[in-house]
Amino acid sequence: MTHSKSAEPGDKPAGRRGGKRERLAAAAAQVLHEQGVEKTTIADIARAADVPLGNVYYYFKTKDQLVEAAIDAHARTLADLITALDALPTPQDRLKALLAGWVDQREVTARYGCPTGSLASELDKREDGLDQALAKVMRVLLDWAEQQFHGLGRTADARELAVALIAGYQGISLLTNTLRDPGLMTSEGRRLERWIDSLTP
Repeated sequence: MTHSKSAEPGDKPAGRRGGKRERLAAAAAQVLHEQGVEKTTIADIARAADVPLGNVYYYFKTKDQLVEAAIDAHARTLADLITALDALPTPQDRLKALLAGWVDQREVTARYGCPTGSLASELDKREDGLDQALAKVMRVLLDWAEQQFHGLGRTADARELAVALIAGYQGISLLTNTLRDPGLMTSEGRRLERWIDSLTP
């Protein structure tokens, strides 16, 4: 859901740009996406961030704190995405650009699934409250999508349409990942574009 267009699997998420804390948070988001929470170690995240392992503990004492930092990184990525989308002239343009961003990341989705959705599924099995922190991030996107459907004049069912859009993406992400078929994301993206067009007055 919060893919970064420039990130490729295995890349150093922030290179040497930014502070160590920010690099570690970005690395945590990437590595957790690629490996999952249980398989990921603090050393994996340190390596991806290009930060010495001993330095990590200055910023984060536990892996759970790094998971929290990854959720914050997802929130920042989503905020940046929404800012970029809001610069587009119409709600239809914004919704279609959101779809295009998802489809652009179809190869990554086929390999690892949706970054936010995959993490949400893992965190749901825990009882530490981190699932609710991630739910807040997903709710931001849902609220934004609802505003776009309002802008299309769908005031009575804007929330339902927003839920349908995000659920459609999450569902096709799961199917794309399960079948390792990026073409499914492309096809569903085209269908959702036609659906958005059908809602435009």
